[in-house]
Amino acid sequence: MSLVINGVEKETDADGFLVEADLSEEAINDIAAAQGLTLTDEHRAVINYLREKYKEDGHTPSLRNLIKGLQDDGVLADASSNKLFDLFPDGGAAKQGVKVAGLTKPFGKGGY
Repeated sequence: MSLVINGVEKETDADGFLVEADLSEEAINDIAAAQGLTLTDEHRAVINYLREKYKEDGHTPSLRNLIKGLQDDGVLADASSNKLFDLFPDGGAAKQGVKVAGLTKPFGKGGY
């Protein structure tokens, strides 16, 4: 499988996550379009937070830690599981949000 980002074919795994992270702005826009998402400022705030955590920790936070971090850091004060699933309906921010952010597949439960 693959995605085309800014005219370049990028390899994805069986679940549609990039095999190698792409932190370009084009990645966000092209993947969001492929996912059928129209991005708002709230989407972008979550995506930018996910990217920062990925750069700091080498992986993205679990859903619980993501919600807490978004709230504590003032990125999305009303962050909740429901809110994140409203923004990213195909698996929430911990799945679809990570894809749109151009990041690799999260470790998942127990993988941290």
